[in-house]
Amino acid sequence: MPLGRTRTAVLTAVIVLAALGAAIALAVLPASRTPPPPQQAAPAPAPPSPTSPPPAPGPPVLAVKIDNVADARPPIGLAAADLIYVEPVEGGYSRLLAIFGSTKPPTVGPVRSARETDLEMLPQFGRPTLAYSGAAPELLPLIAKAPVNDASDKHDPAAYFRDNSRPVPHNLFVRPDRLPPGADWSPGSIPQTGPTPAGGKPAGHHEVRYPEATVGFDWSPQERRWLVSMDGDPYSAVDTGRLGPTTVVIQKVHVRQSAISDAAGNPSPFAESIGAGEVQVLRDGQVFEGTWSRLSADAGTTYTSRSGEPLVFAPGQVWIALSP
Repeated sequence: MPLGRTRTAVLTAVIVLAALGAAIALAVLPASRTPPPPQQAAPAPAPPSPTSPPPAPGPPVLAVKIDNVADARPPIGLAAADLIYVEPVEGGYSRLLAIFGSTKPPTVGPVRSARETDLEMLPQFGRPTLAYSGAAPELLPLIAKAPVNDASDKHDPAAYFRDNSRPVPHNLFVRPDRLPPGADWSPGSIPQTGPTPAGGKPAGHHEVRYPEATVGFDWSPQERRWLVSMDGDPYSAVDTGRLGPTTVVIQKVHVRQSAISDAAGNPSPFAESIGAGEVQVLRDGQVFEGTWSRLSADAGTTYTSRSGEPLVFAPGQVWIALSP
């Protein structure tokens, strides 16, 4: 056989043997497996969300009981109050409870006696200082036990003086800077302010009537406040002129006769401020209907619209009339 053919045959044999070897190897070796995808690391846990800090307390609170019969007018210092409550008292008249926090004026008055209604109202503010002049003998032990700093003219006589140009007993005034400070305003009772709510109806005048007293509120578009009248006359303070809050709250409450009477034997009305009832909120020339609720003595009062939204107040002074 020629040499060229011999080399070709040998090469062909080698190639055939290599192919047979590869086939045998594939038959013997196990089938290859696709490697699993790489494991992804579990995501790191999210950091805990920061908790909201508790609401900050407000300034120290001073509550002053204000005489409100005709002989006691005009008052002094009321424009500086953050809140002013109108309460029913003996004989069908009204009396005011002025709450001061952000500003304490030099003089406030005329100051008159405390009532049982005040002792239920005041614990929501923390432990305020209560400035007043006298009380029924049955009420004095209750004042001593109440969460208030008793700062009557008996306890702090140097803080009080009489204006001899006015008739007694409607001439007693107090200098707040000479009184012991109250505790900080409890956060739960600080008035909530905000934009005008939805659902109001136009209102220009509103009155709260007691048997022998009428408190009126007239909206002033120019001044953006409700001008106050007492028994049909403009209610003005000596030091600041016409009084007018930006928000008025007409809070319907249950009024019952207390077991305590005044010096003339007239039962003292007790206006219950713990519970719930109807409310009208006047602000921005509108009236908003809703409900009020206060669960306990140390809880603040909440005001809610018919639709369940909070009834927030306009920035500025607030008057709250406890209306039978």
